[in-house]
Amino acid sequence: MAKLAECQNASLKNQIHRIVQMKPLFQLSTRRYDEELALVKKAMGDLESNCKVKDGFQIKEPFEKAGWTFFNLELSAEMVSVIENSGMMENAGGFSISEQLKNFLGHFLESKGSNVRITKTAY
Repeated sequence: MAKLAECQNASLKNQIHRIVQMKPLFQLSTRRYDEELALVKKAMGDLESNCKVKDGFQIKEPFEKAGWTFFNLELSAEMVSVIENSGMMENAGGFSISEQLKNFLGHFLESKGSNVRITKTAY
């Protein structure tokens, strides 16, 4: 039993290490880009402040397709580390750390008034 827990902890640590090394990238999509961009910037600024991190995120150039605007959100390794280690993701569902991070971020943005759709694109 102890060996199983030890293996699970090692696996979890490896997942966290990969996420911190790679700068998670999420794709956000909306039909109301200008409104949502302002909400996302404000929410992410709040999250940066909560995490006490500078330059914790970058919003990439948008592109349009079929009436939707898509834009990428990249988190810094430091921001991800603080989010993970602070327990902020405690109630975020998901089987993997990357899925929990995506769910946490989606719920956080929604709590700040944003209605963007979020998908993970790279870990």
